[in-house]
Amino acid sequence: MNPTSHRRAFLKTTAAAGLFQIVPRHVLGGPGHTPPSERVNIAGIGIGGMGHSNLTACGAANIVALCDVDHRYAAKTFKQFPDAAAYKDFRVMLEKQKDIDAVIVATPDHTHAVISMAAMQLGKHVFCQKPLTHDIYEARMLAKAAKETGVVTQMGIQGHSQEGLRLICEWIWDGAIGPVREVDAWCSLSYAPHGHASWSSPLNDRPKQGMAVPEGLDWDLWIGPAPMRPYHTCYHPMVWRCWWDFGCGMMGDRGAHTLDCVFSALKLGAPLSIEGSGIVGGNNEVHPDKAVVAYHFAEREGFPPLKLTWYEGQEPPRPPELEEGRGLYEQGGVIFKGEKGSIMCGVYGNSPRLFPESAMKAYQRPEKTLPRIKGSHEQNWIDAIKAGGKASADFDYSGPLTEFALLGNLAKRFPGKKLLWDNDLMKVTNHDEANEWVRRPSRKGWSL
Repeated sequence: MNPTSHRRAFLKTTAAAGLFQIVPRHVLGGPGHTPPSERVNIAGIGIGGMGHSNLTACGAANIVALCDVDHRYAAKTFKQFPDAAAYKDFRVMLEKQKDIDAVIVATPDHTHAVISMAAMQLGKHVFCQKPLTHDIYEARMLAKAAKETGVVTQMGIQGHSQEGLRLICEWIWDGAIGPVREVDAWCSLSYAPHGHASWSSPLNDRPKQGMAVPEGLDWDLWIGPAPMRPYHTCYHPMVWRCWWDFGCGMMGDRGAHTLDCVFSALKLGAPLSIEGSGIVGGNNEVHPDKAVVAYHFAEREGFPPLKLTWYEGQEPPRPPELEEGRGLYEQGGVIFKGEKGSIMCGVYGNSPRLFPESAMKAYQRPEKTLPRIKGSHEQNWIDAIKAGGKASADFDYSGPLTEFALLGNLAKRFPGKKLLWDNDLMKVTNHDEANEWVRRPSRKGWSL
């Protein structure tokens, strides 16, 4: 067998045994493990926005409880599931309602970890929206807790259950474009103006004066582990992502999706270093409008060293071999630059194509070897609960993926500084100040 064929065989074998399988447990039933014959009783936490879509995608699952700190904002979901018990405080719900098997967490980023951890410690299966956590330490702890408790977990990156990501993996592992040493990934969107129409400040400062808290909203619960801020419509509803206190910015919003296929196809772990540059806008309160982050990865088995460049609020340089009149994918995507060619895909790993188009037409596609998932990303999680297996993007996978993405945010805090990362120690080794952002402080009573 020649070296190229050996490499392809190795990659295909390890893939089939790794990222995408549902592996049954030896024993079904018991605490936290729902027998296949039963319907899964699900509670939704944070149901006014994406949580509504997640619950709707659960199909025949039994929605038994709904929890949201703002009952007026979440009124549509309460109305859709009238038989579900209604709560404001997830802690009260988890303590009071014993028939809950699993929870869907779709609150703002800063409360993902504390809610998911509380549920797992009670033996509940957890589906948590992306990004999994607000900081790197939380991601590490949730992955550890998921392993220790044995519950079925899933992060809400729907592209991981779709076709495009699997095609990218199979093509790259087949050698379609040769070894990949460089990747460009991007999101051309921006949150500016920060806080949208409800708040406009040339300095992007947070408002010093609050507003009257709307009826039906428990603002203290919404703030959770973050520093207390007076209520303002520049935070809630829906406009919290741009604020460092509450959201992970575009890296957490789109980066978690866009970088997923890179993380899988190139079998990435933690980078050796990260460096931010080209910062436009932003300050200690809000994420920047534009940024560039360069990640450097060591050689992995079957893969050479890699430089990955993330472009935020902008597109990457246009590849010269891309045909005239053919644009980059709208809003965001990935370009894999191999020694023999390139692959471009969209935000969720969707619509991958070799380019130029002549290369795509000439390419003899390999056999589809990775398991395909039927139904929604949420249904994949439910099926894994019932089968006693693993969901496609469980916390064992999505925890490290989240750490990878959030290291990009850390780099943006210290532009122009190449930060050296020790993954075992979970710390930056050459800039102590950066480690303050690896684990953010929590308000009293809200720590993991």
